[in-house]
Amino acid sequence: MHVIDYKCQSCGSSMTFNGVSGMLSCGSCGRADNIEQIPDPLQESNTNTTTNTTTNANRNEAAQYSCNSCGAAIVADEETSATVCSFCGSSAVLANRLWGRLQPTVVLPFSINRDTATKAFRKWCRNGLLTPKGFMAADRIKSIAGMYVPFWLYGLDNKVNVTARATKVRIYTQGDYQYTETSHFEVYRHLRINYNRVPIDASNKMNDKLMDMLEPFPYERLKNFRSPYLAGFYAEKYNENEEQLLPRAKRKVEPFIEDYIRSTMPGYTTVNYTDKRIDSRMEAAEFALLPVWVLHYDYDKLEHTFAMNGQTGTISGKPPISMGKVAAWFVGISGVSLLALKCISWSMGGGFW
Repeated sequence: MHVIDYKCQSCGSSMTFNGVSGMLSCGSCGRADNIEQIPDPLQESNTNTTTNTTTNANRNEAAQYSCNSCGAAIVADEETSATVCSFCGSSAVLANRLWGRLQPTVVLPFSINRDTATKAFRKWCRNGLLTPKGFMAADRIKSIAGMYVPFWLYGLDNKVNVTARATKVRIYTQGDYQYTETSHFEVYRHLRINYNRVPIDASNKMNDKLMDMLEPFPYERLKNFRSPYLAGFYAEKYNENEEQLLPRAKRKVEPFIEDYIRSTMPGYTTVNYTDKRIDSRMEAAEFALLPVWVLHYDYDKLEHTFAMNGQTGTISGKPPISMGKVAAWFVGISGVSLLALKCISWSMGGGFW
């Protein structure tokens, strides 16, 4: 089996996952099936072929795919694991790219549909105070696609040992004299800091900063992976494994570790580290698919890419800036500041002008 297409048991049409209802739905007759209660062809295939090591080793190689509904060739690059037939719109889960280590452990299903995502994006554009008027008013969405982006969710165990020299300064007055008293301390901290489900996107196609700005994802809504959640959406394989991306995960938690260390040293006037050692180890790494609406927007002969969290609606991206609005804002702020200074001068007895 190479392509999985979920057919409606009532009318035979292709079914897709409905993020609003959380069901596998038929757009033709309205039938809705509970994903947790229907057989998953991918799981059944995995069970039937676990002993065939030669077959499993080759399942993720590129192959020619055909749509189960219309027979058309399905065009997909080597990272794609789920797509949509460009001819008839039927869903196509590429089963051989979801076997073995390429099968996600968990999935966070979409809860925002295409129409809601489009309306939210347009509203977000209109709220841009410094974006060009044409950008806010025009309907220039070139494409919008729901994509399950591969992430590694890390569990990191951090052992921290810190030595520092600290001071406490007390200033007091006796008689006609003011005194400054400085006390010196040697400070030691031995900490154990654990972080669960630190997200690192594992697709080379996605901009890392764009993905980071979509956080947080509601991980309490994660589901055990089942392929019907992908029906009607796009999905990607990971490009780098958990070991390759571990250094990035460690860098991501460093500022939080630093903040926590400082929070354990309250009351000191100065703190200077003489030794700081952080031993970060990976306790766990879950391969997860997280929901992202990817929008491409044309403006001024350029294409702008935006992303939306498919659960929370958070939008990330860099809209164009109107230099005219920036200049007007600067002039307005300068005028208000000047007026405020004049009013202060007038209230203190100076001339208004």
